[in-house]
Amino acid sequence: MILSNQSIKKKIQDHELEITPITNAQYQPASVDLRLGNHFLSLDESSVAHLSLEKAAAYKEVFEERILIPPHGFILGTTLEWIKLPKNVTAFVEGRSSIGRLGLFIQNAGWVDPGFEGNITLELYNANQVPIELIAGRRICQIVLAELDQEGPAYNGKYFGQNRALESKIHLDEELK
Repeated sequence: MILSNQSIKKKIQDHELEITPITNAQYQPASVDLRLGNHFLSLDESSVAHLSLEKAAAYKEVFEERILIPPHGFILGTTLEWIKLPKNVTAFVEGRSSIGRLGLFIQNAGWVDPGFEGNITLELYNANQVPIELIAGRRICQIVLAELDQEGPAYNGKYFGQNRALESKIHLDEELK
């Protein structure tokens, strides 16, 4: 079941859920708008001939209040808000439709596992022929929260506790053979 505005506020008030810092303007009928932080990573394309799922990628790191994403450019950003989900709540992160209509695609792989704690890394892609300027603190995406039918184990993966945009750690996966 997707949580309503009232249920989200109650869970935050009862300290079952954490989204901080938060303002009243961020609450939507069935979601909470999240704002852009000021930490960004871009792939260091000059350091490798190709990317591999088996090796760590190199990134360039910047802290900026304003950033331009070039045409067809891709960067990682982070939410300003720290999220802490209980073990019985999962979340979906989606770009705001008004921003998508400008050609900015926002992902976080779409899913936040129960028990996750940290800032959310956002994958930002400019689908345009012109740059897009982003400003830290601007509402950029929304988090939709849903209760599980039963509580399970909490997320304790490689992105737990991230406090900035975090690079891909796919090379640390243990694949089934």
